[in-house]
Amino acid sequence: MADNTTLYLVYVRGPQRRLDPAEFDRLLALDDGLYLICSGLSRSKVYHSVKHATRPEALLVAPLADDPKFMGMEEGALKALRAGL
Repeated sequence: MADNTTLYLVYVRGPQRRLDPAEFDRLLALDDGLYLICSGLSRSKVYHSVKHATRPEALLVAPLADDPKFMGMEEGALKALRAGL
């Protein structure tokens, strides 16, 4: 992750949960509606971009201080995270 970017954990609940990777610097799907987004945008801008794209029933956008630990997510997610998302 570059120094001027932030890693965000994003959860989207609703009928439209898929995010377009072209909308963000880097996007990694962890599970249905659960993403890691690496972006130079502020949390507010990421939140509003996801909100506009998905029109969610529920939405969470949280910055992470470090790479998360996880298991049982989408095939290749951990490998992609370790490779720099």
